[in-house]
Amino acid sequence: MKKFFTIIFTIIYFSAFSQVGGLHTYSFLELANSSRVAALGGNFLSINDDDITLVYANPALINKDMSTKFALNYLNYFTDISAGFVSYGQHFEKAGTFVATLQFIDYGTFTETDAKGNVFGNFNAGEYAFSLGWAKKLSTRLNLGADIKNIYSHLNSYTSYGMAMDVAANYFIKEKDFSSSLIFSNIGRQISTYNGINEAIPFNIKLGASKRFEHAPLRLILLADNLQKWDLTYSDPNIAVEIDPFSGAVINKKTSWNFGDKLMRHIALGAEFAPGKGNFALRLGYNYRRRQEMKIASRGAMVGFSWGFGFKVYKLHLSYGRATYSLAGASNNITITTNISDFLK
Repeated sequence: MKKFFTIIFTIIYFSAFSQVGGLHTYSFLELANSSRVAALGGNFLSINDDDITLVYANPALINKDMSTKFALNYLNYFTDISAGFVSYGQHFEKAGTFVATLQFIDYGTFTETDAKGNVFGNFNAGEYAFSLGWAKKLSTRLNLGADIKNIYSHLNSYTSYGMAMDVAANYFIKEKDFSSSLIFSNIGRQISTYNGINEAIPFNIKLGASKRFEHAPLRLILLADNLQKWDLTYSDPNIAVEIDPFSGAVINKKTSWNFGDKLMRHIALGAEFAPGKGNFALRLGYNYRRRQEMKIASRGAMVGFSWGFGFKVYKLHLSYGRATYSLAGASNNITITTNISDFLK
């Protein structure tokens, strides 16, 4: 176990320092892979309730109750961009439980031109990832999980292949329905590059927690991401600085809220209302960073907010999630989950 953690943290060290400036490739790995995740404001969750759609981003949640569970998610993104996830779990008595996920994103069709605007035809672009996850129970409350991702990207005639892994720990107090997870996601690198230049992939340290109340059908969710980098703000270099006309000094616009703003850019909040046996649920989320980066100053509207619902019909669980990124549009997730063994009884 000590050797395992030594290798992991060595990889994390080089991954973190390879992302100077926040530039990376394979950004599609950070998409929300289910309507439940999208509706609750982030791209991962720490909810320990046998939902197989959560383990793509948090492999520590994998358990044997996910065996023969199947999930299909379709993401209607922006313009003609679409993405999808297919997940399946299988438990083996000696080896444990494995969950496989196939992810794709289709960027649509583009017109190919040269620098002068001469048209040569059309081309397509897309990216794919295959993930295989596994978890081990270290104690009655602590789970350790990991997954391996094979990543392939093709952008017209340019292709790239990479490998990454997620490592996660989940602490779950069943009697209090409290769950907390620490995740090191996308530890890895490109194996083959588009043009000979190696680019960083979106390494991310995440921390999440969820608490369901004993006497109320309500679960609260707290998510924090990009913990490997404190300042997530962006300063536009094209904006002219303001000069004090009397002293000639540059006006510093920083305020006492500057610390709070930087802190909140790591935070997303969510709430899930699920009365009864959980056959129906309403969800609401808020992502502060998304709102600050994408809103228009004169009109914030619902930018940064997300919502959704889920319900069970026969042996299928259907859910929908909508996240507003800007006034230009929102993403829509539709997820179908079932247990294949239920149809074989």
